[in-house]
Amino acid sequence: MQENLNTQNVEPHDEAVLEPVEELSLPDLSDEAVARINDLEAEIATLKDQYLRSLADLENLRRRSQEDVAAAHKYAINKFLLEMLPVKDSLEMAVQDQSGQFDNIKFGVDLTLKQLVAAFEKSQISEINPLGQKLDPHQHAAMSMEESDAEAGTVIRVLQKGYLVAERVLRPAMVVVAKEKA
Repeated sequence: MQENLNTQNVEPHDEAVLEPVEELSLPDLSDEAVARINDLEAEIATLKDQYLRSLADLENLRRRSQEDVAAAHKYAINKFLLEMLPVKDSLEMAVQDQSGQFDNIKFGVDLTLKQLVAAFEKSQISEINPLGQKLDPHQHAAMSMEESDAEAGTVIRVLQKGYLVAERVLRPAMVVVAKEKA
């Protein structure tokens, strides 16, 4: 504002020297007014400090939240892996078996499969086995088509099961789809 007062009505080509505007003088304030001004300045300083502390707290909270999300992404698989460790242990024991008894090995592998299925259920992993269903491109990948008595577009063979994780497709089922006979 000081500049505006000093440069009123001056053209850029004028070489006149500008004279400073007189300093504004405040009237003498009462002791009560000075005390009020001091109180308000102290309150402003307190509020400014609270504001800066709040900003710092928010920044720390944001940073901690980002770290928590990163840790959750990094370690989210831990629960599933804990379920998978017994499956791995059982498979290792089956491989190390020297008894040569096929029935015992088959029984052990069957128990291991049951452990795996239980681990999948606890982790909300479910199978997509669409045999006899209509082709759903969101859950099935048609690998080929074959003539069949079944209705066109129906899954007649499953080459590889698909899987869902909490209703989201992890891997689509690979299928053979029926087409009309020629």
